[in-house]
Amino acid sequence: MKWIMLIGLAGTLAVAGCGDKAAPRSVVSSEESSQDFKPTHAQAKLQTIRLWLGAEEVLAEVAVTPIQVATGMMFRTNLDENAGMLFHLSYPQQAKFWMTNCPLPLSVAYINPQGEIRDIHEMRANDPTLVVADANDILFALEMNKGWFDRHHIVPGTIIRSERGTLLETFGRSSP
Repeated sequence: MKWIMLIGLAGTLAVAGCGDKAAPRSVVSSEESSQDFKPTHAQAKLQTIRLWLGAEEVLAEVAVTPIQVATGMMFRTNLDENAGMLFHLSYPQQAKFWMTNCPLPLSVAYINPQGEIRDIHEMRANDPTLVVADANDILFALEMNKGWFDRHHIVPGTIIRSERGTLLETFGRSSP
């Protein structure tokens, strides 16, 4: 469905979901070259976690491995209203997403290591245009149905917590 592209150690990392570009070497396993990795179908449902954005509760799939993050929500054709996908990026950065191979219009919240939403962007279905985070300290991204954040009055500055505490407590104190 959609790809996330991140500026990485040696360039840009394809990280979250919809896109037609290959994931750079740092995102895929050592056995795969970046030119070889191009998702062709939706990935199976991932492990989920409950998140709270203020008073709003969301059940989010969690993409943590390089392949899960690179495949993201590509090719998915439906998403429940209070469901989404949380991407745990490899290090804080200025995240970039695009929507090639993503038939669902989505919204993305870019989130810093402290779990604070820094900015929210709308993304059009199957649009290859990069959607770039305003901040360069993004460690997480949350994709929801287009307009979800507006409909639920979630704005930049909102803190996200999980059933296990802060996002850093949930995913480990140190950045991966």
